[in-house]
Amino acid sequence: MKQEVALRLTPEQASREESFKNIVARKMKISPGKITGLRVIRRSIDARQKQVMVQVHVEVWTGEPMPAHQPRSFHWPNATNAPEVIVVGAGPGGLFAALKLIELGFKPIVIERGKEVSERKRDIALLNRNEELNEDSNYAFGEGGAGTFSDGKLYTRSKKRGNFREFLEIMHFHGAADDILIEAHPHIGTDRLPRVIRNIRETIISSGGEFLFNARVVDFLLQGDEIVGVQIADGKKITAKAVILATGHSAKDIYWLLDEKGIELEAKTWAMGVRVEHPQELIDQIQYHTPEGRGNYLPAASYSFSHQVEGRGVYSFCMCPGGFIVPAMTGADEMVVNGMSPSGRNSPFANSGMVVEIRPEDIPDYHQYGALAGLKYQQDVERLCAVNGGQGVIAPAQRLVDFVERRLSYDLPDCSYVPGAVSAPLHFILPEHISSRLQEGFKFFGKRARGFLDEEAIVLGTESRTSSPVRIPRNRETLEHVRIKKLFPCGEGAGYAGGIASSALDGEQCALAVARLIRAK
Repeated sequence: MKQEVALRLTPEQASREESFKNIVARKMKISPGKITGLRVIRRSIDARQKQVMVQVHVEVWTGEPMPAHQPRSFHWPNATNAPEVIVVGAGPGGLFAALKLIELGFKPIVIERGKEVSERKRDIALLNRNEELNEDSNYAFGEGGAGTFSDGKLYTRSKKRGNFREFLEIMHFHGAADDILIEAHPHIGTDRLPRVIRNIRETIISSGGEFLFNARVVDFLLQGDEIVGVQIADGKKITAKAVILATGHSAKDIYWLLDEKGIELEAKTWAMGVRVEHPQELIDQIQYHTPEGRGNYLPAASYSFSHQVEGRGVYSFCMCPGGFIVPAMTGADEMVVNGMSPSGRNSPFANSGMVVEIRPEDIPDYHQYGALAGLKYQQDVERLCAVNGGQGVIAPAQRLVDFVERRLSYDLPDCSYVPGAVSAPLHFILPEHISSRLQEGFKFFGKRARGFLDEEAIVLGTESRTSSPVRIPRNRETLEHVRIKKLFPCGEGAGYAGGIASSALDGEQCALAVARLIRAK
């Protein structure tokens, strides 16, 4: 017989699975000898009380042998000669749209402006050495999208969007660690995610799909109110039954192109701010309520903060325990930072975006620029933060306490940002409605988490790519663009997702919508 049992354990107890049998037996009021097998199926950390506990759910077998664990396997049919569908963008939305298209009997042609993941690594290495920015191959653009070289977090609140468990199983099938099927907040890590992305590409190609790398879309081919294909930068025109547009939140040129073609866009709320970094040991001490920090049995601690300041949300975003701050700009005259963590989360630093909600009415030029006002405003702020005159990727930085007190930092603490930081008055550089709300938010977080306003904490600017400031409107039921037939805006760049998992699930939904449309004809 199989039963599920919930355990509440100390971190030390949770680290020794060999002792679970006795603990489970006591809870079930049976002898340990009656238990024929145990398997952990869910695990989460509860740090709300002074004594940190680990909640573990286990499957328990009694009276019969425990069957061998068989991870779910997948098989995709061969779509070599199937009807073709263009997928613009090889991020999670595009890749999972492609997999679902193959499953449904269609051949995806994935068009990616950047490079495949191993070549992309070399461009990122040059960027981190402050040597060269490739505007089509960087932390935002290239195979896997912005998530490939980020934290690799797979958590989403958008589970009604699709089968989140199956998404995790597909990632596991392509090489992600077993833990993503167990942890409450699954995480792959920037060191492992590229291999998973490469394996997904190989699945798509072996099933008959195609990839075009270094292929930036420069035009949409329209016949009346219907899209029939795209043109890429080398002049090649590609046609297909439909187009899934999954370009990510940083593809500014795509928004401008859509506007030039008269394809409707709309402004949306997004957020901008800074990236804050602390010593990881300090965050461990704060979150685990002890001077010893995480000790020998707990992972690097994370946090999630939010507050309302003058009618706008101020909140942490993409928190990276044991991680690094990286340059995430896509243009030479911009300054953008993001965060990432390796699978072991073993950096001595913890960083997080700290951002302020921006609504269209907060933008000075909103009425002049309409749907693209947020895009222009985002770019203006990024250029303000390019303190080195657009030469290289040196980041403006300030001690956190100095930012809050509105004073220049005369020196800076150590930080993880490899290209280098220079002291700059971010409290003055950032627009007042952003910096003042951040300051109040930091004060509130400092009261909630004693020690957060620490002299060794640093802020770098700017964290501006939390999501797209533009939405590409689509029909709620058919997922087609509201006016252009056979165009399916998808994922984070289209304004319908926020991260790896939700973008992937949205890509699957768009693929299903494409299949319904083509089959109906």
